[in-house]
Amino acid sequence: MPADRNVLIIVQNLPVPFDRRVWQEAVSLRRAGFGVAVICPKMKPHTKSIEHLEGVDIYRYSLIYEANKGVLGYLVEFGYCWLASLCLALKAYFHRPFHAIHACNPPDTYFALALLFRPLGVKFIFDHHDLCPEMYVAKGRPRRGLLYRGLLLLERLTMRSAHAVIAVNQSHRDIAARRGGVEAARITVVRSGPRRAWSEIQATRPELKGGRRYLVVYLGEMGTQDGVDHLLRAIHHYADSYPKDTLFALIGGGPEQPRMKNMAHQMQLNDWVKFTGRVTDDEVLWQYLATADLCIAPDPFTEYGDLSTTNKLIEYLAFGKPVVAFDLTEHRRTAQDAAAYVEPNDDITLSVVTRELLLDWRRRQHMGRLGQQRFRAHLAWENSEKKLVALYSRLLGTEQGEGRVAANIASEPLSSQR
Repeated sequence: MPADRNVLIIVQNLPVPFDRRVWQEAVSLRRAGFGVAVICPKMKPHTKSIEHLEGVDIYRYSLIYEANKGVLGYLVEFGYCWLASLCLALKAYFHRPFHAIHACNPPDTYFALALLFRPLGVKFIFDHHDLCPEMYVAKGRPRRGLLYRGLLLLERLTMRSAHAVIAVNQSHRDIAARRGGVEAARITVVRSGPRRAWSEIQATRPELKGGRRYLVVYLGEMGTQDGVDHLLRAIHHYADSYPKDTLFALIGGGPEQPRMKNMAHQMQLNDWVKFTGRVTDDEVLWQYLATADLCIAPDPFTEYGDLSTTNKLIEYLAFGKPVVAFDLTEHRRTAQDAAAYVEPNDDITLSVVTRELLLDWRRRQHMGRLGQQRFRAHLAWENSEKKLVALYSRLLGTEQGEGRVAANIASEPLSSQR
């Protein structure tokens, strides 16, 4: 497909196509007529240095060190990834000159890479995935000191240098305007979420319940801010209080997964909890979500969690699943009446409400229908895709647009519409 304008997307924390949001952005822009390249790290099973998928050029570098704790470790990781991304950006530019760099955080450092290409007329779009200062505090660090102020400075420099800022929700939009000093005209909200076709998938597999009556699913990465420790404490109470008729499937990887597995073992929850690891096969993921009786979002209250939208929540709604979640601002904005909300960080009540909802089939059905309706009308990727393509068409002065996207999507199978 000939491209009038080319875009380079940089993401550090996950590879594509595993990072669903970034991959959907890349494919949507490609379908709209833009040339697209992505730079990301290697992680199994995505280990090819160069790959061409669905019209997108992918450049991957080896992630020789992935920090979990310690400031020095993060500095080493971020510095290495920045240099690796610069080398691959030069390679991508010589292969096919790009007109925009679309950088996804964390970290808030790729504005400096974009500045190197600005003399060539390359524009910079900042895709604000995470609130790095709030994430720093959520990991147990103080809201003061040189490092915290440094994160605020990097965030501000990133936003101020961007030609456009993409926010994932209203809270991020507010912070871009208030803390980043970005005028409203330069901010576009592009939510994450799968395509509308997810709400039509029929993939139930009762055997995934392992002979139990109920299946409860957690989906997502396992970091210190994701609340899997809260979930395990809730399951521990559940196991002590209720019949052994429920299996909890924890789907995902991440730096905290080994510790969470050890925690579950120490709590003697091996018969209650199944850790699947990262699921890279969409069909397997669909089977778990379709089979689940309810899904759970244990993200604890921190300022970071309160203002963040998790992909898992939207994916739960896509499959019409009722949700139990801690009562956070963006949880309520996303799920509305499709979730039962629990006082933040109250693990015992999380367990109790989970049981109450499992026993109330009618309520679960009603919540599931509300969630699926909300997903189709407001949260499916097609709604965000229009805003993304319109932003790029305006910023790069092209005629690419929604009509071409719609035509290309209609001609492709569901399995490619990640």
